[in-house]
Amino acid sequence: MKISKTRFITIFLISAFAFQFISNSLLGDEISLFPRNGEWYPGGGSSIAWKNTAGAIIYPVKYILVEPLSFLAQDPDPVPPILLIAFAIYWAAIALVLYYLCYLFRKIITRKKT
Repeated sequence: MKISKTRFITIFLISAFAFQFISNSLLGDEISLFPRNGEWYPGGGSSIAWKNTAGAIIYPVKYILVEPLSFLAQDPDPVPPILLIAFAIYWAAIALVLYYLCYLFRKIITRKKT
């Protein structure tokens, strides 16, 4: 299955934003894409068992998706598009790396078959 870079990056960005929104909305206290109280990993210290378990399961994914740019949210009143643009650029870079890694693995596997 071949997919273009643009389509792969678009799907990855939509998925990352959806994951961020759903995880923050289900595990956090408020419904939002980015938490207002600075808690990037909601549900980790919750007394509710399912929130604590779900938070522990998705923690590694959120660590990769959010941690490198979490310093941007330390400003008490950041410009709203800055967070969206910064995370979109960061996630697009991750998507490009994943795309080219899959491309290399596909090339290696096809060479071994021939």
